[in-house]
Amino acid sequence: MTEPVDVLVVGAGPTGLTLALQAHDHGAGVRVVERRPELFRPSRALILHPRTLETLRPLGVTDALLGLADTAPSARLHLGSRVVEAGLADLALPDTAFPHLSLIRQTDVERVLAGALADRGVEVERGTELVTVREAKDGAYAVLRSDGGAEEIRCSFVAGCDGPDSTVRACAGVGWHGGPYAVEAVLADVELAREPDGASPPRPAPEPGPASVPAAASGRTTASAPTRVEAFAGRQGLLLLFPLGEQAAWRLLATRARDPGHGSVPGPGDPGARPVFGRPGPAVPLAELRQLLRDAGSDARIERLAWSARVPLQYRLAACFRRGRLFLLGDAAHNYSPATGQGMNAGIQDAVNLGWKLGFAVGAGDGGPEGRPDGDVLLDSYDRERRAAARRRLLLTHTAFWAEASTGRVPSWLRGVVAPHGAPAVPVLLERRRLVAEGVRVISQLRADYRHSPLSVTGTPRLRGAPRPGDRLPDATVSTGGPPRRLHHLLARPGVHLLLQRDADPLPDAVAGPYVDVLRLASSPGQGLVAVRPDGHVGYTCAVVDPAALKGWLTLIGAAAPPPDRP
Repeated sequence: MTEPVDVLVVGAGPTGLTLALQAHDHGAGVRVVERRPELFRPSRALILHPRTLETLRPLGVTDALLGLADTAPSARLHLGSRVVEAGLADLALPDTAFPHLSLIRQTDVERVLAGALADRGVEVERGTELVTVREAKDGAYAVLRSDGGAEEIRCSFVAGCDGPDSTVRACAGVGWHGGPYAVEAVLADVELAREPDGASPPRPAPEPGPASVPAAASGRTTASAPTRVEAFAGRQGLLLLFPLGEQAAWRLLATRARDPGHGSVPGPGDPGARPVFGRPGPAVPLAELRQLLRDAGSDARIERLAWSARVPLQYRLAACFRRGRLFLLGDAAHNYSPATGQGMNAGIQDAVNLGWKLGFAVGAGDGGPEGRPDGDVLLDSYDRERRAAARRRLLLTHTAFWAEASTGRVPSWLRGVVAPHGAPAVPVLLERRRLVAEGVRVISQLRADYRHSPLSVTGTPRLRGAPRPGDRLPDATVSTGGPPRRLHHLLARPGVHLLLQRDADPLPDAVAGPYVDVLRLASSPGQGLVAVRPDGHVGYTCAVVDPAALKGWLTLIGAAAPPPDRP
């Protein structure tokens, strides 16, 4: 049997890579397996939200990501014959270091995260597939298969980041609730002989990189001129043109009514067919792509088609995100429509939430058969916190997708008739920066909270005028005795952060553990304390320093200092 590992991560997309980084940085040994032998695959996600960048910052990857992203994108909305300009940069979000939407290819995100993991001595094992996994008293036993043969490995926990057709979910016997959309997505990388009038110049088409990996995926391209997205909303659905193609200059994304005969494979023992969700299906003929552009009202003309695919879409939610030692994250736990760009962002935020909990559980001894009583509270909180967030996201994306892509009579009429007549009001609404910013807060989960989590504890007496336990900690300008600094910059490292107000009593040495950092805020009058979790959410507050209560909360989350060795 192969040497045991604390956390086996199945799947090396953005979710799995983030989970491995977060768990590693909080004390867990990790192993990452990926059934795809190659690194490159066409990107399905092209956007990172402000909250996602906040959660990734302590892992030390945001500078590299922003170096490959466009943080000042704009869009031209084509509503019938009317065109509306919309800026997506410098939003009115003073409580975050990332007041913008960032356009970046998913392949670039994966490359940065995999590089950061390699810097920590963890290499992704590509071409290695999880065959099955079973639970026992002393751990989970996983069977892996690669070109070198099969092996069995014992691990404390298994993280299923393996997509909609998750093997981990199947082995756990977790239900998969929801259904397919009657609309499919069309993806294509194209060269345009005639670009949309007024379109921004596309970035140069990437040259082939090592092992036939496009340069966009190898991290050699960087953001240059601001990106302008061309968006066409009409009766047939939505069509987007991004100057961010990987195998050609432009990426086309469109929605249309799904043809049941396309994008399907025979089901086991079923003479019919079932859609293949979560990965690109059959190619789309050039003639159909040109027709999509004409139907959308675009004057662009495709000169060359480099790649295309139909992508069946579904809305799904796993019945639970944890079963024993097995956990589900990202597309293995939930599937959304492309509306509002939730998929990659939701998976990364799942991973940041769970990774530190697995690390602390391993460090506190919860990975073995005799775990602490608090261990299940800590690990169960992942399902309670993230499944509730997933339900809210499902409602958001379902509603937005109905409006922008449904082929029903009402949404088609709204897009084809009402939207063009209402186009003159759009610039007026966009000038209301606080209104736009509030929409971005909702979309990017800056408003999400875990107030009902068992890890959210309010001490006595209650601390007033501060974020409540479970809330995201907002960024702000603070002082620790020197020049003013931004709070999130001071907290941009792994671990739990204890923020003492200016006049708070000092903490006894016995309280702090190896992953606990203490910071006194000279700019915050009072005698209280705010404890911040590794994912940036407040976990505990109190108007005075109560060492016993604080130690209890740190013990609850597995971050308390270990007891001294007995003589």
